[in-house]
Amino acid sequence: MTTTAAAPTRAFVRDRDFRRLLYTRFSAHWGNGMYQAGLAGAVLFNPERAADALAMAGGFAALLLPYSVVGPFAGALLDRWDRRKVLIFASLLRSFTILATAVAVGTGAAGIGLFSLALASEGVSRFIGSGLSASLPHVVEEKSVVAANAFAATWGSVLAVVGGGCAIGLRELTGADDSGSAWVTAVAALGGIGAAALASGFGRGLLGPSTVDEPSNPALAVVRGLSDGAKAAWRTPSVTAGFIALFAHRASYGISLLVTVLLMRNHFAAGMPGLGRMAAFAGAGILVAGLLTARLIRLFGRLRVVLGALVLAAVAQSALGLPMLVPTALLAAFLVTGAGQVLKLCVDSSVQLDVADEARGRVFALYDTLFNITQVAAVSLAATVIPDDGVSPGLLIAATVLYLAGAAGHLLAVRKRRTSDTAPPLALG
Repeated sequence: MTTTAAAPTRAFVRDRDFRRLLYTRFSAHWGNGMYQAGLAGAVLFNPERAADALAMAGGFAALLLPYSVVGPFAGALLDRWDRRKVLIFASLLRSFTILATAVAVGTGAAGIGLFSLALASEGVSRFIGSGLSASLPHVVEEKSVVAANAFAATWGSVLAVVGGGCAIGLRELTGADDSGSAWVTAVAALGGIGAAALASGFGRGLLGPSTVDEPSNPALAVVRGLSDGAKAAWRTPSVTAGFIALFAHRASYGISLLVTVLLMRNHFAAGMPGLGRMAAFAGAGILVAGLLTARLIRLFGRLRVVLGALVLAAVAQSALGLPMLVPTALLAAFLVTGAGQVLKLCVDSSVQLDVADEARGRVFALYDTLFNITQVAAVSLAATVIPDDGVSPGLLIAATVLYLAGAAGHLLAVRKRRTSDTAPPLALG
């Protein structure tokens, strides 16, 4: 990182309130990574259970759909409630649902009962994530919001990977059966307890909201907000094009994630340690993307960076994923996940810089809702055709094509909107 890039980073990191919010995020993300890895181990790599591809798709839905269903409501309510209180109570409630999930795992619960608890836990976590994002502008200067968001999001993702690694390591000590999986899942509750303790140190009202200007009915606010978000996104060419790119990435990533889990479990017989190595390489990709994205945007512009990330992911998916060997799969995880993080940070910056402040939260709510639904849909469709061992070259080729289609769609969207914006008005009569 250059000295000029590091200087503003040092400036906001020195701020006490920013550091407290950052550590709250770290605790919450560590707990999320621990919980999700513990639950994955309990369901996917447990000798007492035998989840097939469709069951895995149900698990991904349980982990991702709450972000889509609860997210818009979380955004509406966070613009009414004291966000400090939301972070405290949501974190404690999250810990309670994690402990309930651990009890369910330990007693052998499966199917709809276990997934319902996962849905509840992940739904609550959406309030925490949205609360952290909405609170950020209250603890840093406006000129530092984009850099602070990239810094916090990148290191938060790294802490989630660390949490997953802790779950895998602890699982080696407690065992891979239901009892051992329950203990691993239960430890994740410490993340929520730590986040609540840290959030309690903020002054009342410090995290906002400063004003409330939405309808008093949260459901009406959600419907209106999503509609306004769609209109604002459509009016902003860079955001429309970015959405297309991220749709392609989410769908492709969902397919390759399902293939990876099945390969690790049934083809490579690498188990949770193998999936842990994959997560470590993915985490390294996220970290490198966080360090390089701002510089790449300054050098080449967002359009070229997005296109480059999509092409890099397509090449990695085909050249490194298709051989279906552990070393190439690990390198593919590094490149594909890193490219995906570059895409996310580019689209985040488009929304933060190109969308008016009064519509920005609504665009983010729409963004959150649609992209998680896209990933769940891709995983579900892939689960209907993938073999049990995960060896499916056709699906990886489809994922590669999706990346290339996303690049083409992104480019066309930018050019089409630029053309329509500069075209002279048609004469009438």
